[in-house]
Amino acid sequence: MERTHRNAELNKNNVGEKVVLLGWVSKRRNLGSILFIDLRDRSGIIQVMVKEPDKVPDVRNEYVIQVKGTVSLREVANTKMKTGEIEVIADEINVINTAKLTPLIIADETDALEDTRLKYRYLDLRRPCMQRYFDIRDQIKITVHKYLHEHQFIEIETPMLCASSPEGAKEYLVPSRLHHGSFYALPQSPQMFKQLLMVGGFERYYQIARCFRDEDLRADRQPDFTQIDIETSFLDQNQFLTLMEGLIKEIFKNTVGYDVPLPLRQMTYKEAMERFGSDKPDTRFAIELHDLKEVFTNTAFEAYKTSEAIKGLCVPGVAKETSRKVIDNLTLEAKKFGLGGLAVLKYENNELAGSFNKFLSDDERNDLIKSLDAKEGDIIIIAAGNYNRVTPLLGAIRLQYGKSLGLIKPNTYDLLWVIDFPMFERDVESGEIVATHHPFTRPRDEDLKYLDEDPTKALSYAYDIVINGYEAGGGTLRIYDQDVQRKIFRVLGLSDEEITKKFGYFVEALQYGTPPHAGMAYGLDRLAMILGGTDNIRDVIAFPKNLAGVCPMSGAPTEVTQKQLDDLGIKVEIE
Repeated sequence: MERTHRNAELNKNNVGEKVVLLGWVSKRRNLGSILFIDLRDRSGIIQVMVKEPDKVPDVRNEYVIQVKGTVSLREVANTKMKTGEIEVIADEINVINTAKLTPLIIADETDALEDTRLKYRYLDLRRPCMQRYFDIRDQIKITVHKYLHEHQFIEIETPMLCASSPEGAKEYLVPSRLHHGSFYALPQSPQMFKQLLMVGGFERYYQIARCFRDEDLRADRQPDFTQIDIETSFLDQNQFLTLMEGLIKEIFKNTVGYDVPLPLRQMTYKEAMERFGSDKPDTRFAIELHDLKEVFTNTAFEAYKTSEAIKGLCVPGVAKETSRKVIDNLTLEAKKFGLGGLAVLKYENNELAGSFNKFLSDDERNDLIKSLDAKEGDIIIIAAGNYNRVTPLLGAIRLQYGKSLGLIKPNTYDLLWVIDFPMFERDVESGEIVATHHPFTRPRDEDLKYLDEDPTKALSYAYDIVINGYEAGGGTLRIYDQDVQRKIFRVLGLSDEEITKKFGYFVEALQYGTPPHAGMAYGLDRLAMILGGTDNIRDVIAFPKNLAGVCPMSGAPTEVTQKQLDDLGIKVEIE
């Protein structure tokens, strides 16, 4: 089909040229003697003027049309449009296809609810803002391929149908037609495969990999997602992080034109949790957590005497609007984290006020004000109890206030590494020891002794890259010593039989000359979300699932026929 230019390729240098354009009718304005059409293609929108409307076919919004005409300067330029200095005077308009009235407005600003947008995703994708998200996503991938190939990486695909193995989240299982009662698992990540590629001698591997996790969804999580998967041999942690910083710098430069200053700062996991209540801290605003254990050393308040942790934060200037309803909502938030409640104190007229105030001594009041550097009109929020509940609760409250008070400067980027994660942690509910990252994470050399003494004291060579409070990627140095790997499995309570059953081929591979290796994975979807300036990961995925794990457009997941089930040897029982 004839076409001479894409819309955004035209500018005032093309004035006087004959052109042929193709696209969708974004908007039409019929003034009687003159018809204006905003023609949209993937590159952008251009105005078309029809001087004799009665001589062209009737066109409506979202009709697909061909326009033949001459480029002309507009009498009044539209500075909001890339092509705002020009328009096309139409000589001929041909309707290629008609369109029904669309169920949503196809523009950057739309009135459609998300369920409608997802049901008619093919229409939602026409919106210019959506296409910009995918331009950014595409540019990230182009940059990844170029940078990693320039640094001697090789792209290798790993299997989609894998053996089931415990890696944290629940797996999606695929029944085998040839082996009834046996199942493949879709990969949560290519973790063991990429490590085996290091055993195979490739030294530097990457792939843009599809991954699957059957877990509860939220605004920045999907059941099927894409990660930039990377593994290297013979690099220590600093060498590897330096290499990865170069990649991040190129991605930011090529997508949003931002020059990331290097090296990125590093913060230990312990410092991140102590100061910000999160292992993915948003450090663009100054509210921080404070340890108040010493303030309450001699407290008469019984609940605080035996508390493992007592921490607090000071929120500036919100005392007047902190109503009973606000305090009740904060208490509900505490209960979500498994705590009975929290204390909220207002600092007004140079004194503390609130229901908790009656439990405080004069010394405790003065120490609280001093420790938190409280100012007139501030509020103090205190939580006490289990450390692993108190700290993330206050971290979540801190983030809520940072956003609601506008403390985060828009269009800014804050990047850092969080390092030195614990090797293990105790499950809050069961008390069992579990791996903080995954069981292939290498303990720090100086902490190997703790594997026999107290595994929870051991730190690891683990690192996450945090961007604007999002974990944009993470990885570890890997265990390459078979004895250390077996010891880690034992700490996690796995018997020899379980190790062989779940990881047999992997453990065996470690016996054949495994090099020291390190790797990580960036969340491609999350990077595109951050760089695109949206807080909803579904915006940067072409055909996403909703929070119920359903695709409103296709209806997936759907029931299948009895014959399909019979072929697989599966009987379905619904409780």
